[in-house]
Amino acid sequence: MHLIGIDLAWGLKQPTGLAVLDEGGRLVHVSAVRADDEVLAALEPYTAGPCVVAVDAPLLVTNATGNRRAERELNADFARFQAGAHPTNQGKPEYSDGGTRGGRLVRAMGLDQDPRSGRPRRAIEVYPHAATVALFRLGRTLKYKNKPGRTLDGMRAELLVLMGHLEAVPELHLGEDWAALRTAVQTAARKSELRRVEDQVDAVVCAYVALVAVRRPEDVTIYGTAGEGSIVTPTLPPDLVPGPPPAAAVDPALRAIQAYADGYPQTVVAAEQALALVTQLLDEAGINYLSIAGRAKTVASYAEKVTREVDGVRLYPDPVRDIGDTVGVRVILYVQSDVVAVAELLADQVVVHDDRDMGSVTAREGRFGYASRHLQIGLDAARAGEWPALVDRRVQVQVRTVLQHAWAEFEHDIRYKGTVPAEHASEFDRRFTLAAGLLELADQEFTAIRDRLRSPVSVESDDEDPDDPRIAPRELAAFLAGQYADAGWSRPDHYDWISGLLLELGVTSLVELGEVLRAADDGGIASRMGYKYPPGAVRRLDDALLAGFGQRYVDLHGNAHRRDALAARLAKITG
Repeated sequence: MHLIGIDLAWGLKQPTGLAVLDEGGRLVHVSAVRADDEVLAALEPYTAGPCVVAVDAPLLVTNATGNRRAERELNADFARFQAGAHPTNQGKPEYSDGGTRGGRLVRAMGLDQDPRSGRPRRAIEVYPHAATVALFRLGRTLKYKNKPGRTLDGMRAELLVLMGHLEAVPELHLGEDWAALRTAVQTAARKSELRRVEDQVDAVVCAYVALVAVRRPEDVTIYGTAGEGSIVTPTLPPDLVPGPPPAAAVDPALRAIQAYADGYPQTVVAAEQALALVTQLLDEAGINYLSIAGRAKTVASYAEKVTREVDGVRLYPDPVRDIGDTVGVRVILYVQSDVVAVAELLADQVVVHDDRDMGSVTAREGRFGYASRHLQIGLDAARAGEWPALVDRRVQVQVRTVLQHAWAEFEHDIRYKGTVPAEHASEFDRRFTLAAGLLELADQEFTAIRDRLRSPVSVESDDEDPDDPRIAPRELAAFLAGQYADAGWSRPDHYDWISGLLLELGVTSLVELGEVLRAADDGGIASRMGYKYPPGAVRRLDDALLAGFGQRYVDLHGNAHRRDALAARLAKITG
């Protein structure tokens, strides 16, 4: 189902704002148009199926004079908040025949106009001013509309407050188009430029009212009747009183959210560089991992965290300082010993500001449960030129085994994204604890299995391409397991990658590789490299080839992406 907002202009000379949310609250369309056919064309992809269209304009006018019943009832609640509705009647030229522009549009879309019908394709009339008062507990409406005496800067500030409120709604995921609207507000040089954005922001408010009406119908009030015209609005909180601009306008949480939204594009770049940095470090170290993923915390997720409270007290009073996971990288490994290896690697290669073993915390409390290594890292000065977006940023790196990850994800979905009935809470606690204990035992067994796989193994290679001149990656893996019995297994794709480097060197058989490695001083290489983590088999071979072929190895085409790093390692090997 799509939730659609239309901030309908009174005439065709002014822009009409359009906004569309999907069922998950993601803003999938926002625009401004003028003519009715433009409205219908823009919304056609979203109105063909189930939809609720919320229109900021009268849909039905039957009264000859005065206010409609819906307006009288709404004004009784909202007029004291400066959010009363203007009178609508057939005495006005635009409604003289009882028809309305909004009504014509929703009929053209084939929508039901009874807000109480529950039909999958229906339209509702809404009023953004009243909606924002109720939704965001405002003491009075925000003054972003162009009226005599209002300045551009004042209107801009009020509109940014409204946008900040919407950004703080956990149900909404506003994305890049919304960020562009915010930039347009911040850079607007004329009131007319604000007007075009204002209509689209109001359309998002309308769409959000539609979302509330669908998800939580008990939280809306329907003023008027289907036969005389009705207005659907989030219910006014009974304890809300009229007042001056709300505290939210200067709330540090809102300021933090707005600042984060302003800098979000840079945060995305930082997340990309953090992922590339951690991946490079693990690949260079030859540590075998299942996956590495990175992300920038979304504006909606940041807003939810900033405003999170316990017993009425904010958990993060200084969000900029207290929230350290705006840029995150998650490393999923196979066995627990590799978690330790990654933590040691990061301590050696970057600055570690904080290192918390959540599994140890759980164990000290005498129970089984969440287990993950959380490190806060930053750049050392030597890497600043290579990763400029990470300068003066902290990155949270979560390191865990695949079993720990499975437990954490499932537990999070059940406890925090679902609803655990109170009568089942103790049973769920017991079952999660039991599962955590079993997974800890499984992690230990996986470690034991891998420790046994340190000797040569025979492999079938029927599926290898006979026309591929490289050493088959599986044959290479078996060979290296015997050559470096004390080394860990490397990632499968790394065996394939280094097989290509061997081909560049002219080494196309295990016999030839054995000859190359016979002269390698493995003990001397290990001593000069000063490994602070258990290097995988491919990394051991990589170092041996670097020592044996020197600059020729550095200059291979397959090493173009890491020549500087190889040159530094070669200098260490050669002393």
